[in-house]
Amino acid sequence: MFSDKDIAHFSKLETPFYYYDLNLLQSTLNACNKAASAYKFHVHYAMKANFNPIVLKKIEKVGFGADCVSGNEVKKALELGFAKEKVVFAGVGKSDKEINDALDNDIFCFNVESVQELSVINELAEKKGKIAKIAIRINPNVDAHTHANITTGLDENKFGVNSWDMPACADVLNISPNLQFIGIHFHIGSQITNLDVYKNLCVRVNEFATWFEDHGFKVTVLNVGGGLGIDYHNPNQQIPDFESYFKIFADFLDVKSYQEVHFELGRALVGQSASLISRVLYVKNGKKKNFIILDAGMTELMRPALYQAYHQIENISKSKIVNQKSEITKYDVVGPICESTDCFGKEVPLAETFRNDLIAIRSAGAYGEVMASHYNLRENVQTVSSEDVG
Repeated sequence: MFSDKDIAHFSKLETPFYYYDLNLLQSTLNACNKAASAYKFHVHYAMKANFNPIVLKKIEKVGFGADCVSGNEVKKALELGFAKEKVVFAGVGKSDKEINDALDNDIFCFNVESVQELSVINELAEKKGKIAKIAIRINPNVDAHTHANITTGLDENKFGVNSWDMPACADVLNISPNLQFIGIHFHIGSQITNLDVYKNLCVRVNEFATWFEDHGFKVTVLNVGGGLGIDYHNPNQQIPDFESYFKIFADFLDVKSYQEVHFELGRALVGQSASLISRVLYVKNGKKKNFIILDAGMTELMRPALYQAYHQIENISKSKIVNQKSEITKYDVVGPICESTDCFGKEVPLAETFRNDLIAIRSAGAYGEVMASHYNLRENVQTVSSEDVG
């Protein structure tokens, strides 16, 4: 993954920082675009995964839209050149200000998550003399078979409209002249690696689309969300199988001639493109545990503390030694934050490690930099790209 030139460059820089492989990012975007284009599918990038400007500019150039879950994400997407006709605004708790700003910018669609939200958008649109395009986000009660904290499509989750509220949605739509119903929206979770889950989703999408059309609503957009996972255990297998992913929807969705199929991919597009590079501050060897203490912590990469997430950890200063299968030591790799949960991995097998060695925490391009915090008054985490290395 990292060349001698990369490592030599990293050694001169202040750590920690996120390193973005822009060539890999571009290859991933191209692969996704090619696979989606084969079926004339529309892709919106889920901005919550990573909103670093260098990443967003690459994504916008490919022609993808933007899936936003806050007013500031809508604002950022438009500032960086995403066409307003490709910007969708989801989120279970949109404020009046966020809705008004989106209305002023004439975005493509609001993905609406409650009956009450329909009435609020209609009222605000009426005051502006606008017609708001909306899609109903439906909770399909499909188990994504992923981590409980990132499952979003079950009856017990806060997201979307439950099936028993659909008649109420229809009633509100029928009395709301400032709403234009265009379709239905789904998102069942994140880091989904079992593609059979999406077959179950397709069945539910077909059922709900039929329900709306039987009740007099023309469904022109089928937004099936995203959630496609990446292989955290094998970060060098870097580009997801977009062809198999899109083929499932081509095979199992009942798409009419006047309907478009939309996707909201995030992690799959950016997850493998970045690594968190950190320097070893101290090594503490004990009778029961050996610790490597890094200058990066949960303030730079929250996922292991929040989700018990796995990231492959590599001592890139010793990469050649590891390749020669020299003696390996197991370490708990931890950060400097004053919390016991500030741990990136336990019993991680690494070549014998010393102060100032460089450590790479892989597959950190999604939900890494965007979740960084200032806890313990930490500085902003910096970013470096492959273009900086030259």
